[in-house]
Amino acid sequence: MAKLSDDELLNELGVEQEELKTRTYSLRETRIIAGFEEIQKFTKLHGRVPLHGEDSDVFEKIYAVRLDSLRKQEESRVLLASIDHQGLLKEADSVLDNTVKMIDDDDLLAELEGAGDPMGITELRNVRSRVEIQAAEEIAKRDKCKDFDRFSPMFEKAERELSSGIRQTRPFGRDASVSTGNFFILGGQLVYVAEKGDEFKAPNGHPDARLRVIYSNGTESNLLLRSLQRALYKDDAGRRLTEPDDGPLFSATWDEEDVESGTIYVLRSFSTHPFVTEHRELVHKIGVTGGKVETRIANAARDATYLLADVEVVASYKLAGINRVRLESIFHRIFAPAQLDLTIHDRFGHPVRPKEWFLVPLHAIDEAVRCIRDGSITNVVYDPKSASLVKLI
Repeated sequence: MAKLSDDELLNELGVEQEELKTRTYSLRETRIIAGFEEIQKFTKLHGRVPLHGEDSDVFEKIYAVRLDSLRKQEESRVLLASIDHQGLLKEADSVLDNTVKMIDDDDLLAELEGAGDPMGITELRNVRSRVEIQAAEEIAKRDKCKDFDRFSPMFEKAERELSSGIRQTRPFGRDASVSTGNFFILGGQLVYVAEKGDEFKAPNGHPDARLRVIYSNGTESNLLLRSLQRALYKDDAGRRLTEPDDGPLFSATWDEEDVESGTIYVLRSFSTHPFVTEHRELVHKIGVTGGKVETRIANAARDATYLLADVEVVASYKLAGINRVRLESIFHRIFAPAQLDLTIHDRFGHPVRPKEWFLVPLHAIDEAVRCIRDGSITNVVYDPKSASLVKLI
């Protein structure tokens, strides 16, 4: 007897076969289901439904508005009834957030279209949550700082430390902390956190605090810590100023235990260039190297950097535990008014303007090293007229 297929066997037994119908969803229904599944995931993860609180993040805000809308639409409740295992659609109606209430359903559904992609659902194109609007308003609202004379010298010092390399800037985000005494760059202005109140928990559970923030243009604002963080995150040029290095740049005494990280060297050139020949006792190159100075200058006569001439080392200073690049920038900042503007031609006849050469006496360089050691370097600059370091006004 030939083996019968399942369908043939059912026919022999007189069993009627009912053709299964597969439900086809419209694009709108697919979006509704996808958006609701994201709400279910949020509820499972946090153990509660998404809330409208002003301090709720933008993701939770989307889900809360979506859930309110679904509860109010009978067609959505019918569509989702079979998958609503958490009973989310049976909850009491919540109050719609006025900021998002004006969005029609299609617009909001369009924002949820990328629900299959965790990033797609959060990329709002037309909507700013109330918390973002509030943060922007806080940043924009500023009053005149009545005691700005207290802070003005602090801003001036921070700017000097930044230009000299003692302070540096870092993109905000690597370290998102905010504390009293911190400096930031926001909207192209220097910002100082003068006061920080007691921390408290925002409705979404995140820590927050009230700040007194002073701006370099003489204004101030009283805003939330998280508002400042959000503004710094959104500003592509938002930066944190690092704290100045309070330790000495050099070891007062050189011990065997010290770790040598480089050497400051001062060179004098044997160039036959007329200007160099006339001012040979004043023309000095100041540089920093992590290796041996002798190795660095071995090929000076063939290097335009060294004026295509042999050089002699007239002074050197050992470094311990210091950023050589930062130190070099400090020297160049101090002696910028006396930087040598000299053009020579290299071995191929190309014009070259060597850097790091300055028209300064050796005693002024020694004085700069002393200022670096005692930490007063941020307050001085070289004055070519007096051939000495003078305090900045």
